[in-house]
Amino acid sequence: MVPLWIHILPFKHEMNDITQPVRMDKWLWAIRLFKTRSLATDSCKNGRVTINGQPVKPSRDVRIGETIRAQTGDITRTVKVISLLHTRVGATLVPQYAEDLTPATEFDKPRLPNYKPIFVRPKGSGRPTKKERRDFERLSGEND
Repeated sequence: MVPLWIHILPFKHEMNDITQPVRMDKWLWAIRLFKTRSLATDSCKNGRVTINGQPVKPSRDVRIGETIRAQTGDITRTVKVISLLHTRVGATLVPQYAEDLTPATEFDKPRLPNYKPIFVRPKGSGRPTKKERRDFERLSGEND
């Protein structure tokens, strides 16, 4: 005998039905552009997700064939919608739903700022002298 609750739950292929509209934040999360749906929603609200240069709301429906630009951290990702998706899928299945059009130059951007040290001391020169320590404190502003 089959339990009653099994008949109530939708099948997985019904969840990914391309005829049902999908919210923008949900689709961006489902194709793994954002780690959480909350981050996708916040990016939409802050204008970091655009279609044709126009910012979109998180509740806007995604349409097949649209090109979406989303700023994720330091990188601006560009994806084209191939198919609609209601649930999050594995990374290997993402190309079935979205085509990544992000230029290679976006991935080549430096991730961390290149800070140069203020005070350079050669390795192996031993402990700093009292004069060197005072000079370093004066430079770093610790003596205020």
